[in-house]
Amino acid sequence: MNYPYFDDKELFKKEFISNVENKYAIDFKKSTPYQQYVVLGEMLRMYIAKYWHNTEMAFCKKSQKTVIYFSMEFLMGRMITNNLMNAGVYDVVKEAFSDLGIDINEVEHQETDAGLGNGGLGRLAACFMDSVASLNLPVIGNCIRYRYGFFEQGVKNGYQVEHPDRWLKDVNVWEIRRADEAVEIPFYGYIDIQSQGNGKLIVEHKDAQYVKAVPYDIPIVGDGNHFVTTLRLWSSEPASTYPDDAFNYLRDVREISSMLYPNDDTEEGKILRLKQQYFFVSAGVTSSVRQFLKVHGTCKDLHKHLCFHINDTHPALIVPELMRLLVDEYNVDWDQAWEITKNTCAYTNHTILSEALEKWPVGLFARLLPRIYTITEEINRRLLIELEEKYGPNSNEVYEMAIIKDDKIHMANLAIHGSFSVNGVAKLHTEILKNIEMKTFSDYYPNKFNNKTNGITHRRWCLHINPELKDILNEYCPNWVKDPEVELKKLLKYKNDPEVQKRFYKMKQARKAALANKIFKSQGVSLDVNSIFDVQVKRLHEYKRQLMNALHIMYIYNRLKTDLEFRSNYVPHSFIFGAKSAPGYWFAKKIIKLINTIADKVNNDPETNKYLKVVFVINYNVTYAETIMPAANISEQISTASKEASGTSNMKFMMNGAITLGTLDGANVEIANFVGDKNIEIFGMNAEEVTSIYRDGGYDPMDIYNSDIRVRTVIDQLTNGFFNNVSRDEFFDIRNNLLYSDNYFILKDFASYITAHEHLNELYKDQEKWLRASIVNTAMSGYFTTDRTMREYNRDIWHIKPIEVDD
Repeated sequence: MNYPYFDDKELFKKEFISNVENKYAIDFKKSTPYQQYVVLGEMLRMYIAKYWHNTEMAFCKKSQKTVIYFSMEFLMGRMITNNLMNAGVYDVVKEAFSDLGIDINEVEHQETDAGLGNGGLGRLAACFMDSVASLNLPVIGNCIRYRYGFFEQGVKNGYQVEHPDRWLKDVNVWEIRRADEAVEIPFYGYIDIQSQGNGKLIVEHKDAQYVKAVPYDIPIVGDGNHFVTTLRLWSSEPASTYPDDAFNYLRDVREISSMLYPNDDTEEGKILRLKQQYFFVSAGVTSSVRQFLKVHGTCKDLHKHLCFHINDTHPALIVPELMRLLVDEYNVDWDQAWEITKNTCAYTNHTILSEALEKWPVGLFARLLPRIYTITEEINRRLLIELEEKYGPNSNEVYEMAIIKDDKIHMANLAIHGSFSVNGVAKLHTEILKNIEMKTFSDYYPNKFNNKTNGITHRRWCLHINPELKDILNEYCPNWVKDPEVELKKLLKYKNDPEVQKRFYKMKQARKAALANKIFKSQGVSLDVNSIFDVQVKRLHEYKRQLMNALHIMYIYNRLKTDLEFRSNYVPHSFIFGAKSAPGYWFAKKIIKLINTIADKVNNDPETNKYLKVVFVINYNVTYAETIMPAANISEQISTASKEASGTSNMKFMMNGAITLGTLDGANVEIANFVGDKNIEIFGMNAEEVTSIYRDGGYDPMDIYNSDIRVRTVIDQLTNGFFNNVSRDEFFDIRNNLLYSDNYFILKDFASYITAHEHLNELYKDQEKWLRASIVNTAMSGYFTTDRTMREYNRDIWHIKPIEVDD
């Protein structure tokens, strides 16, 4: 059925009014913005349904290869604006709403951010989906339909507090429940293996506890191409038969798709996390293989038509699960099954932090997933034979590459051995993987490791959120939406043009005003739009060094209070933080408390608060980011060198004309190469220097404390009563951590960080130079789009053909 009402403003108005009145049985004039949002979303979903169906049918063609992209997170944010714009109907709706006296922005804000992620991992996956849809690439997302998101952040007495993120409390206008495609997933029980006598084994999983996985499909609309792919979310429901203990069973079933990243400090929490991972992996792999067999009838060439992409280690169970299906369900012999599996799976590594590379206790793993354990055990047994032939028994290489060791199952090792491709997400990150952290693997698999630098979708992170910049780019780079890497560079010839610089200045001021207004309305903090907006928004972790930023603000405050010459030369700054800490990450929560304590002191000091303001935005999420990213003058990317795999906020800020203040870490290295030394401010140790200290030692933070009065002053102020609204021991643990461990070299890099800020303070005074640098950053940001990233994934890893969808 065709729905032509989006093609004509008058027809749309008539249909929209009728639908609102019929759905809610009210007079249209009495309808609320939320009711208008629901009807608009449902109308749009009906409009794109034809293209969605056509795209799915194209996926099913016998010659077509499809990628299933498994990720524990897809941080989609609000979808209404993205879908309206990509479907090409935004202007019709906006004009119609204007005629009806409706503010389209108010209607858009009725949608709740989809609570399917925490930080960069989920936001990257969401950007990937936007790009593959816009590039006509047959890629399907696979995740869990969490009833509650990561959490809704509050602040009480300066500390983060967590509230349930009930993002599904209202209607989700996008999803379609596909109960007929449900999959039953086994947990617990035991494995009975019987020999047939001909070398074949009969495997039975007995006394298993089954959970039903029900898929909910969400459309991902490509940009102006009638291509609509799918994000499939799995919800846990009771299976057709219950165990005797029905109450506990139903509770356990509900928990599986209840929330993202449950606290795993306890064994119960670990079990739940592992359940979640196997739940969405088994459901996604099983349903994909079933669909494949409907078309092809045999698993023989499965790897030629399917690719299972493992995004970080959470979905690494794809490897033994695919082996289980092939060997147990479809009677493929082990060696052939292993060849198919190795050529079907690809793995993206997102971290070099050892604590983030998952390891599961053998006893817990074997109890919860008995068949998956025996398969993993057999993969490891055969692998060790192979490795010992090359390196000898008891060699370091064999130990390093073992999947099962020290009574733990190492998921990154499983993913590496079971995949045909392993990629890092920035050039530096990949080099560290190949030459340091995973060198043994890289030497053993010399052609397996490759780099795919992350990106962002320029449609959401520029086109949709920065109207002033959009107008500039439309004029000077007319085809920038379709070809940002080439087109945005056209701005370079205007970097010294006074008119373009003036427009960049007005753009930034308009976006700063929008952010200042949002912050004032939500938190009552007034920011001067003529101050430098210095922004650090990202997950709260010690290696990201929000603590260094906070200590520097204390240093600035001290200078403003005691040095009148410094005060007269200081450009007013507004320091803006946004971050969520993991609920169980006590030290990160203490840093949030410190930031809020600093804010309380400096914001209420009448002598200096016209020069310095600090705000910690509460409940930072995708929607908040859409206002923050275009408003920043300075982008704080200050992680300890070698620790950040890539980062993507650096790219969003860059595209919107911010200047990066950062270390040579992650994608900062590549940004610096693109924009040049004059258009970025780099400080601190590089990755080689950091790695050397970790390896050889020789760093004592007490030496810096004793020799640098600036450091000693701010460290002492943590506990000497400087903060008169908290007890003196409130930040004692932060002081101790800095003086006696400083694992992330905050004090080591502090002097360099101060100097970098001083450079930027002086640069901002010369607006011609500053705006030239701002223009260069936008002009060179086209490389850092996920359209480029996805083309590279497809060229080097997936090898899938773009699909043209009929109109």
